[in-house]
Amino acid sequence: MEQRQCGGRRQLGCWLAFVLFLFHGAGAQLRYSISEEVQEGTMVGNIAKDLGLDKGALKGRAYRIVAGTAEPIVEVNLDDGILYVARRLDREEECERISPCVINLKTVLEHPLEVQYVAVEILDINDHSPVFQEKEKKLEISESAMPGARFQLQAGRDPDVGQFSIQQYKLSHNDYFRVEVKDRGEDRKVPFLVLLKQLDRETTARHHLRLTAVDGGKPPKSGSIEIIVDVLDVNDNSPVFDREVYSVSLNENLPVGTVVIQVNATDSDQGANSEIIYSFGKEVDLKVLDRFSIDPNTGEIKVIGHIDFEESRSYEIDIHASDKGPVPLTADKSVMITINDVNDNAPQIEVTSFFNAIREDVKIGTTVALISVSDLDSGINGQVLCAIKQDVPFTLSPSLQENMYSVVTKSQLDRENISQYEVTITAKNTKEPMFSTEKTITIVVSDVNDNRPEFSARPYTFYITENNSPGASVFSVKASDEDEGENALISYQIIRESSAETKFLSIMNINPETGEVMALKSFDFETVKNFHFQVMATDGGNPPLSGNVTVNVFILDQNDNTPVILYPVSSNSSAEGVEEIPRNMKAGDLVTKVRAYDADIGYNGWLLFSFGQVTDHSLFSLDRYTGQIRTLRSLTETDEAEHRLLILVKDNGNVSLTATATVTVKLVEPKEAFAASDVKSEAKVDQEEDNVTFYLIITLGSVSLLFVISIIVLIAMQCSKSTEYTSKYLTDTNYDGTLCHSIQYRSGDKRYMLVGPRMSIGSTVVPGSHANTLVLPDRRHTSGEKGPVEGQEVGNGTDGGLHLCRYGDERGTSESIMAAPSGNRSIGRRPCR
Repeated sequence: MEQRQCGGRRQLGCWLAFVLFLFHGAGAQLRYSISEEVQEGTMVGNIAKDLGLDKGALKGRAYRIVAGTAEPIVEVNLDDGILYVARRLDREEECERISPCVINLKTVLEHPLEVQYVAVEILDINDHSPVFQEKEKKLEISESAMPGARFQLQAGRDPDVGQFSIQQYKLSHNDYFRVEVKDRGEDRKVPFLVLLKQLDRETTARHHLRLTAVDGGKPPKSGSIEIIVDVLDVNDNSPVFDREVYSVSLNENLPVGTVVIQVNATDSDQGANSEIIYSFGKEVDLKVLDRFSIDPNTGEIKVIGHIDFEESRSYEIDIHASDKGPVPLTADKSVMITINDVNDNAPQIEVTSFFNAIREDVKIGTTVALISVSDLDSGINGQVLCAIKQDVPFTLSPSLQENMYSVVTKSQLDRENISQYEVTITAKNTKEPMFSTEKTITIVVSDVNDNRPEFSARPYTFYITENNSPGASVFSVKASDEDEGENALISYQIIRESSAETKFLSIMNINPETGEVMALKSFDFETVKNFHFQVMATDGGNPPLSGNVTVNVFILDQNDNTPVILYPVSSNSSAEGVEEIPRNMKAGDLVTKVRAYDADIGYNGWLLFSFGQVTDHSLFSLDRYTGQIRTLRSLTETDEAEHRLLILVKDNGNVSLTATATVTVKLVEPKEAFAASDVKSEAKVDQEEDNVTFYLIITLGSVSLLFVISIIVLIAMQCSKSTEYTSKYLTDTNYDGTLCHSIQYRSGDKRYMLVGPRMSIGSTVVPGSHANTLVLPDRRHTSGEKGPVEGQEVGNGTDGGLHLCRYGDERGTSESIMAAPSGNRSIGRRPCR
C-alpha cells in the first residue's frame, strides 16, 4: 500500500507518506515508511488490516506498543486500527547521519499472547542548509609558493543525507586560485585551494575569496565562508654568527647553571625572518646534551650536568641558528670547550695476578700477588703512594713499571699458627684534598706436612679384665696432627719387634683408621700379668711423618678358678678322707685340718670354710679361716661311732665359687700305745709349729728390711728422674697365682697380695714378690678379735687406692693390702671383704 498527500504550492507544506505493508503470516514483521517533519496524527498505516484482524479485535486482545524509556514516535487507535504519528519526527535527531533511519517497535497481542514487530523508516527531506563553523578563514601563503600548491580548506556541514547533503563547492572568481573537491565518502567532500600561478607580495599582499557549499535539493540550498589569503614575504637571508671561532676553558665539577659561553647571530631580514632561535646541532652527542644546554633566545650555553675531566677532556658542540621565517634559514658554528683537571678522584687498586693459596714453606721474597694502582686524575693529581696497612708477614715491592707493586713474603709462614691473612692495601694521592682507597685480599696459607702425629697420652696404660671376648675392642689410642687434609690423615699400626713379648703381640690387632685395639684371643691372668708394646701413627703426607707411643697393658684378675682341695684327698683323687679319733678327746682338741688353695688372687683367692652338713652340730667346730676341725666338747660313750662332715670351701669373689670336701670322723676306743703315740705325735706337731713360727719371724723380718730399703731406693730414684718416664714392672715366672687362707700349701707362709691398681714409678715392689703382690710382715694381735677388720686406704695417689685389711681369730690376725679398682678415687674408707 502506498499513499502520498500533497497540500498547497509551497514545498515546506508538502509531505509525502509511503506506507509499505509486508505481511507473511502470523508473527511476520510489518514495515512502514513516513517522511520527517509531518504533522502529528498523520496516518502511517492500518495495523489491524495489515495483521488481518477485525477492528474490534485490537481492543479485545489489548493490543499495545511496548516502548522503552523514550516516547514512541507512533501510536495505535484501537477503535479503527490506524497507526499514526505521535510526535514531531526529525530524522537528524533520531538517527543523525545513519541512513536509512529505521525505528524498530515491538507490539503485543494478548489472549493468546502474540508478539509482532513493526519497523518504521523515517525518510529525509531537504530541511537544512550547508553551514561552515567559521565565517572567515585566513591563510598565509608565501610568495615563493609554486603553482599547483594545494591548501586544504574547512569543509561545510549539512545534517541532511543522500542527495540533500553538500554536492559541490564554488569559489569566487579570481586569477590566482581555484577549488578542487575530494570525496571521502559518507557525504564528506573536502575542498582544497589550488594555486594557479605564483603570488607576488609586492603586487597584492592580500586576496579575498568566497567559498560556497551547495546541496542537491530542489531547489538547492547553500552556505558560504570568506577566505582571506595573506601573502608572506620570502625569507632570503640566513643568520650570521659574530665570531669565526668560539672556544672556552673551564674546570671540571662546575655547579649546575654556570654560564659557559654565549653565542650571537644576526639576520638582515625583517620581522620573524630576522628573529633567531639557537639550538644544538642534530649530530650532537648525547653526553653533550646531558651536560650542557643552550638558551634558544639568548644563545647562552650553561652547565646542566656533571662535568668530569676523567670522562672527557674536551667537548666540541655544533650550534644551530635558525630564523623564524615560514621557510627558516639556518647557520651552524662549532664551540670548543676544554676541561681542566682538579684532584677529585680516589686512587684505584687492581689485583692483576693473585695466588690466593701459598705453601707455608715458601722462601722469603716469594711473590703472592701483583697489584696495579691508578688514579684517573692527571699530573701531580695522579701521583699515588701505596702501602700495606697491617703488621703481616708480607710487604709491597715496587716494580720497574710505574704504579705496579708485588706483594711478597717478608718472613717465614706457619699455617698451624695463622692459616689465613686478610691483607689490606692502602693507596693515597699526594695532593690536597687527599683521597685514599683500601683493598683487602685474602691469602690462604696451604699446608705442608711438617708436623708429626702426636698421641693424646705418653705412655698409654690400660687395664683389661681377663676372659675378654676374642675379637672385641679392648681399648683405643688416639693421635692428632696439626696439619690438615691428607697430611692430617692418620693410620695406626703395631710395631712388632722380636722380643719376649712377641707372643702377646701376635694376638693384638689395631684398626688402622680408628686406632681401636682388638684382642684376637682371651687373656688369662694366671698366664700373663702385664705386657707392653708400641703403636706407630703415620700421617698421609709425602713424605709421611710418624710418631710412636708405648702402650702398657695390665691384665686384671677375675674369679674364674674354683678352690682346689689339697687335703683330704682319697686314692681316687676325690676330696674325701677318714679320721679316727679316740673317745677320750677333750673340748678344743684338733681333729684334722682341711687344706685348699685358689689360683686366683686377692678377694678371688681368699678362701672361707664352713660346714655344709654335719651329723652333730654340738660335737665339732670348723675354723672359718684356717679350716681346722676341733671338738666342741669332750666325747662320751653315748656319741655315735661315726660322723660324716661335709666341708664347703668358698672363695670371696663377687660370684663365689665353691668346692666341697667330705671328712668321715670315726670314734675309737683309746689304747695305751695309741695314746702314747698320739701324745708323741702332738708334741711333734707342736714342735713343728714352733719351728714354723720361728722361720716365719725370720722371713718376715728379712722381707720388712728389704721393703724399707726398696722404699728408700725408689724415693731416691724418683727425685733423680725427669718428669717424663715410663712405668716399669717386675715379673716372676714361677708365680702360681695362689692366695691361701693362713698357711699356703706350697710356700708354707702367709702372703698378702696387691691386686688391680695402676702402678707408677712411685709404687713399691720388693724383690721376690709376684708382679702386683706386696709382701708385708705378719702382725699378730693378742686381743683375740675374730673375723675381718675394716680396711684402711693407703692409696698411691694415681687411679686407685690401696687398702690394708686385717683378718684375725683367737690365734692372731693377718694383714692384706688390697687395691681399689681403677677410677675409684673417691671411695675413701671401705670395708674389706
